[in-house]
Amino acid sequence: MLDDIDHAILDELRRDARVSMTAIADAVHISRAGAHARIRRLTDAGVITGFTVRTDPAALGHHASAYVMLAIEQASWQAVQERLRAIREVEHMALVGGDFDVILLVRARDARDLRRIVLEDIQAIPSIRSTRTTLIFEDVER
Repeated sequence: MLDDIDHAILDELRRDARVSMTAIADAVHISRAGAHARIRRLTDAGVITGFTVRTDPAALGHHASAYVMLAIEQASWQAVQERLRAIREVEHMALVGGDFDVILLVRARDARDLRRIVLEDIQAIPSIRSTRTTLIFEDVER
């Protein structure tokens, strides 16, 4: 069970995964050793699964982004997932319930590249029955 201090530590790490242990301790009003112990406990418990970096898609040359929803054949998720992992431009994927089975976040160089990814790479996967693409006009960080 996580308490308010654990949640505050996680908030600090979400803002900056490179923040120092001293800065975390100061922000949540506990000792440095206490912060270290809590982060270790959260990591050991699988709450923290890794540390990462956020990037600016445009600075990376990705000027077209979209959510691509997929309808797939029943029981094909594992095979589809493996094929989607091989597409570099797929930044995130989620198995969901509703009108579609999978939602992808796709980052592309431009509209032509996005078209290629959706029509040639994604729709070429045999178990995919249909797709729907929604363009992203602006990304907003939380």
